Amino acid sequence: MDLGLKGKRVLVQGASSGLGFAIAKAFSAEGAIVAICSRNEARIRTAAAKIPGAIPFAFDLTEKGSGTKLVKEVIKKLGGIDILVTNTGGPPKGLFSTLSIEDWQEGFEQLYLSVVESVLAVLPGMKSQKWGRILFSTSTAAKEPIAGLTVSNSLRPGLLGLMKSITLEVAAEGITVNAMLPGYTKTERLEELGVSEESLIRDVPARRLGTAEEYAALALFLGSMQAGYITGQSIAGDGGLIRGL
Repeated sequence: MDLGLKGKRVLVQGASSGLGFAIAKAFSAEGAIVAICSRNEARIRTAAAKIPGAIPFAFDLTEKGSGTKLVKEVIKKLGGIDILVTNTGGPPKGLFSTLSIEDWQEGFEQLYLSVVESVLAVLPGMKSQKWGRILFSTSTAAKEPIAGLTVSNSLRPGLLGLMKSITLEVAAEGITVNAMLPGYTKTERLEELGVSEESLIRDVPARRLGTAEEYAALALFLGSMQAGYITGQSIAGDGGLIRGL
């Protein structure tokens, strides 16, 4: 199936490794022009070297205004952005009683405000061309809390409300906005959290971890020409992990 992605200009945030890297690599393989971002310049340049034609940008999305600056730099370089994939690393884990106000502020800047800034900056161009795809890469924590991830559990559900609100405003202009909710996927993030693979698999109906490539396939479809009537949706790639509707 031709997904109609050849020549599309794509910005994937948080793409030096893990899910973001897999998404960027998949779009590149479909002929898209891919810009990738990470806070670590050395790591994002290393990642770009592994993705044909990828253009690296180093921005720290925990800093206020960084989402706006990033999008403007990418538009200047590529001439526009057709597909935006917002994706940030998870904030530090911690119980509510152990988190500082600074932890909450950093989490808000990283997980939420950077998305607001990025979307605000990318929408004018998408509206002018009457076409665009915006994908929020978030987490199953947006629907079901994960023990010990208090900041993530609190902020990610708000992104779903943001996604729905933006959809109401832009759907008639050929712009889709969807959220992707990865479940337990075999990436570096699981190693950082120090959780054993065996303990996670017991909670997953599919009885295995997902792969970054499977998640990237979801992003490709939602970014495609064929997905033009799918908008305002929260779609999980979680092996059946989310128990609610």
